[in-house]
Amino acid sequence: MSVTTEAATTRPPEDLLAAYRPPAGVVDEMLDESGQVRPAWRRLVASLEQIGSDGLAKQTEQARRLLRDNGVTYNVFGESSGEDRPWELDCVPMLITSGEWNRISDGLTQRAALLNLILVDLYGRQDLLRQGVLPADIVLGNSEYLLPCRDVRVPNDCYLHLYAAHLGRGSDGNWTVVADRTQGPSGAGYALENRLVMSRVFAEQFHDARVRRHATFFKTLRDSLFSSATRHKENPRVVLLTPGPSSTVYFEDIYLARYLGYTLVEGSDLTVRDNSVYLKTLGGLLPVDVVLRRLPDLECDPLELRSESMLGVAGLLQAARAGNVVVANALGSGILEAPALAAFLPELCRRMLGEELKLPSVPTWWCGRADDRRYVLDHLRELIIKPALLHRSRKPVYGGSLSEEELQRLAARIEKHPNAYAAQAMIERSSTPVWNKGSLQPRHVALRTFVAADGEKYDVMPGGLIRVTAESHVPAVSMSSGQGSKDLWVLSEGPVAQVSLLKPYGAPIELRRSGNDLPSRVADNMFWLGRQLERAEGVVRQWRAVIMRWMSESEPGAVVELPILFDAMLQDWPLKHPTVDGKGDPYRDRFRQLLQLCYDEQRPDSLRSTIYAAHRLASIMRDRLSIDSYRIISRLRSEIGTGGQQSMSLDDVLLQLNQLIVLLSAFSGMGMESMTRGPSWRFLDMGRRLERAQHTVRLLHAVLVRHLAEPTPVIEALLEIADSSMTYRSRYLTSIQLAPALDLILTDETNPRSAAFQLAALAKHVEGLPHDDERPQSTPEQRVMLAAQTELRLTDVEALCHASESDGGEHRQLGELLARLERHLNALSEAIAHTYLVHAGPSRHLGRVTPLPLNHSPLQ
Repeated sequence: MSVTTEAATTRPPEDLLAAYRPPAGVVDEMLDESGQVRPAWRRLVASLEQIGSDGLAKQTEQARRLLRDNGVTYNVFGESSGEDRPWELDCVPMLITSGEWNRISDGLTQRAALLNLILVDLYGRQDLLRQGVLPADIVLGNSEYLLPCRDVRVPNDCYLHLYAAHLGRGSDGNWTVVADRTQGPSGAGYALENRLVMSRVFAEQFHDARVRRHATFFKTLRDSLFSSATRHKENPRVVLLTPGPSSTVYFEDIYLARYLGYTLVEGSDLTVRDNSVYLKTLGGLLPVDVVLRRLPDLECDPLELRSESMLGVAGLLQAARAGNVVVANALGSGILEAPALAAFLPELCRRMLGEELKLPSVPTWWCGRADDRRYVLDHLRELIIKPALLHRSRKPVYGGSLSEEELQRLAARIEKHPNAYAAQAMIERSSTPVWNKGSLQPRHVALRTFVAADGEKYDVMPGGLIRVTAESHVPAVSMSSGQGSKDLWVLSEGPVAQVSLLKPYGAPIELRRSGNDLPSRVADNMFWLGRQLERAEGVVRQWRAVIMRWMSESEPGAVVELPILFDAMLQDWPLKHPTVDGKGDPYRDRFRQLLQLCYDEQRPDSLRSTIYAAHRLASIMRDRLSIDSYRIISRLRSEIGTGGQQSMSLDDVLLQLNQLIVLLSAFSGMGMESMTRGPSWRFLDMGRRLERAQHTVRLLHAVLVRHLAEPTPVIEALLEIADSSMTYRSRYLTSIQLAPALDLILTDETNPRSAAFQLAALAKHVEGLPHDDERPQSTPEQRVMLAAQTELRLTDVEALCHASESDGGEHRQLGELLARLERHLNALSEAIAHTYLVHAGPSRHLGRVTPLPLNHSPLQ
């Protein structure tokens, strides 16, 4: 919501433009040549000045918080750390009038149609090559031209379902195209997220400005993909193919899949059978009709394109060739991203469309042409030199930044291999205001626009993704350079109609329940997310019990249960033998080491590493988790990330542990009350139940099997860790005995913290897993559960509490039972993983799900 308040509207406006000075020689989007505010900006500027610096600071923080809570991240291309960065959004939008946008839109639709026709020709008749309109070096010499895609039929000759163009406004005031993106254009999801955040932070100003909505564009894109399907036309299955978490824009892949209602998949989630693409799920194979890819061309099919690719789907091209799947954008469309092609577009437009190019490219020269080469060599210092073909690993060279010797070496390389180089004119990009360090400051602008196929024409997103430079004196802006972003508001001349991607109310919808169409990779991640979170909770509760006793009134050496609790923790965190520090306390050194290990990121078994692992899994599955669930896990990571400093007192550590338990309990509550009881929830809960059962069994073994000289304080600590103290007191008042405590924690199926409760829940989950109903025998996991539950239900708790004098007072029967239970739980984990979590595992035929052919060959 907007921070504009009654108090803000009554105070005098603040002059925010007093120190605003656009760079000389460039067009400023807000101010005209005389330094006056442009008419389209006046209302917004007046509103900003009424809000004032304090209000803008609050809005900036609110936008930053929304982006952080939504998990919006971006990884800078080529950065060695691989860490996701928070997405940066400036709280001041950029405005453009409807009339100016219509001219840009006309140019983009023409350009998209032209580029699509070029692809139709290059992968079909190839008239452009035969007639010499396009040099063979640019096409056939380009590794992005895919010969295996030649004569592959593309439905409706629509190669480009989604196209992006990078625009810049030069010093002459005209917009030009700096680059075309035709493989898996990124940025549309970020533009949508920017819009959603800005419409909340600037709600009042957004509605007053009559800003055109993005929803119409995404509705067009979704309808276009649906209509392109060659099979199952009434309800085609569309998947979004992502490179996975390693992608710089993985957040956007997740976001678009959720917004458009598509299944997010990686290459390992898909398989090709009989020239058709299938989604591998828990229940078997489901046919896929359309693949919206976010992979480069060469990575899509290791069978026919790039054999080293680990991201694609073997046989995808053959399935497209057979007409059984539509790949959007069509494989081979990357040829259009070659910088040298821009030099030929004006002639191509006249020849193929009979028109002049409405939205020209930035002036471009291909050094393979003699005249172009002479011009480039004469003006090297004024130009940007790029590879003629697409080489993302090679950065452009700015001639003005080179020394005389470097210019001579570059000229020699161009003379030796002229066909390998193209040059572009440098443009002084326009500037726009950003809110930075308490004032409005100018920054150079790059605009990425998006175009979607709409039948035989194209539709342009009314707006786009604005990237701005970090400093006003840096003119270059790139999507991969990690600078800030802005929302672009295209102002409508009239009221803006509301558009929704939802079907109109009253349209017939087939009722359904959650099925077993969950990809096994997602089930695997859900399973381990549950395990990691439950593992973290077990450690936190155990560690809290240790600290509370360490901080008690008694000296640590007098707390009889403390060494036993230390030993229980050391079964997971082995340390060197504790040393005596000379003060009569043999546990102080051990305590300090355990405290350090709790926050040690280098140890994969530390509490911090466990929570970090859970956060990574949650980040991977943001399309499967609610926003609130993801926010809880993000807060868990933030909370544990602040711990471990030398300045933290034990009170601080205890306070943090309490907060972690609250957050972990909140996530458990979300799972119980907010998740549909489908396969995602089932595997998440199975992971939690299995981990809790194992933790309980290991804890009991470490604490109770030994001889207990003073059992009462040990049992009290155990009840506290198992969160069962209140239940015990309500049943037995203040009498602490081993048998009732063991019954409550181990065999009581009504106690949600007991091992028996976990086994009962796991047994229900196992019965609900997909399996072959015609198979007369029980599955391995069913047999394991039957054995574990039978063993526990037949247990005589009183007999377990009998200490054997021959064994030194140890509870031998209890130890043997717990060892058998742990073996059962390990066997269950292995059975579940082998049957359901191996992504290339055997198919389980369920209903209409297609089974794997027995005679399948990967070469079919």
